[in-house]
Amino acid sequence: MKYSILLILAVIFIAGCTNYGSSVKTPESDYSSDTHADPYVKPLTEETQSPYQSEDRQINKETHSSASNCKGTKTKFDFAPVNLDKTLVFLPLGLMTGSHVTPIDHHYFQNFDNKDFDIEIYSPGDGYINEIQHMPGAKRGEDYRVVIEHTCTISSIYIHLGTFSEKFKPYASDRPSNVRIPVKAGELIGYYERNVDYNLVDEEVILNGFVTPKYYRAESWKIHIPNTYDYFNEPVKGKLIEKSLRTAEPISGKIDYDIDGKLVGNWFLEGTDGYSGDSTSTERYWLGHLSIVYDAYDPQHVVFSIGNYEGEDSRQFGVKENTPDPADINVEDGLIKYELVEYGYVAPNVGSWDMKSLVKGLTTKSYEDVQGVVLVQMLGPRKIKFETFPGKTASQVNEFTGNAKIYER
Repeated sequence: MKYSILLILAVIFIAGCTNYGSSVKTPESDYSSDTHADPYVKPLTEETQSPYQSEDRQINKETHSSASNCKGTKTKFDFAPVNLDKTLVFLPLGLMTGSHVTPIDHHYFQNFDNKDFDIEIYSPGDGYINEIQHMPGAKRGEDYRVVIEHTCTISSIYIHLGTFSEKFKPYASDRPSNVRIPVKAGELIGYYERNVDYNLVDEEVILNGFVTPKYYRAESWKIHIPNTYDYFNEPVKGKLIEKSLRTAEPISGKIDYDIDGKLVGNWFLEGTDGYSGDSTSTERYWLGHLSIVYDAYDPQHVVFSIGNYEGEDSRQFGVKENTPDPADINVEDGLIKYELVEYGYVAPNVGSWDMKSLVKGLTTKSYEDVQGVVLVQMLGPRKIKFETFPGKTASQVNEFTGNAKIYER
């Protein structure tokens, strides 16, 4: 599979600690020193902005042919994507922050106590590295996006691979490059320092919670994100779950919440071509995104993730009394008013979560102070009118103003 995109990323910074058993297969440090392969985070506090042109964000997904030499469709893995002995926590799909206004389509392996590029990154299965992209603004020789094709339909995507192992360093480039480098299951491909993003793509999986799939052309793999744990055999699967901060099913997380005719799910500013922003410019494309969904750790907690909130990339809020449920709202309900509140996390026998430790059973705790109000009204099954009123309370807001916007999906 081939996936090309300009990546503008925000990292969720959570660290934790746990012990990892020795029953998981230990990947070889390197299968071979032969470099003659087939030719052809201190946490970041700001979003990485790319100098690349808009066409780099457009997916160029090629049809597989005999020339690609891909094999089969189904596979399961016996190796973890990273050294789990050195990894503290595994974050789920579906987080929201910064430029990630809609639920994030990848996981995070993290250890923010670490201080060097020495946590191993492995290929979980046989395949071919077919894309290497140096992250915009990164130091030469550091910080890459890597795609591994495992079958004709299943790939692994890594973002923020810190440094390559010696075998693969010759293939690193400052510009996106299409390659075809064979890798073996468990083979060392590189290292991360504190964070590496990871997700699987399975083209035979089509998520049904995106009611208008064409709106995700700019990141066409997004509708093909499977339940990660289904692709790993024991004991690796169990060890990944041990590292997971999410305990609610599906433990892997969820990114697709749309219900046709209901308020819940992702929305895009009218006329901006869905996820891509405006189809002509990559600069802060996410400002037209809006998600009315649920928290990645506590799926009972309603979250408004609002792009371009008071000029910020986005803000995430809970709603007072956690009601009404957006999955219950339709056209007949008319104008709906929500009061926005900030929230934190608590865990059993722990209390307030320190945002670092590995804990289980996380739930949200909403704070009392109202931060603002939103008015929303469904105009049709796939169109809403929406307006934010920062700093206001419910008694101060009764109707839309000329600042209201139309969103669609």
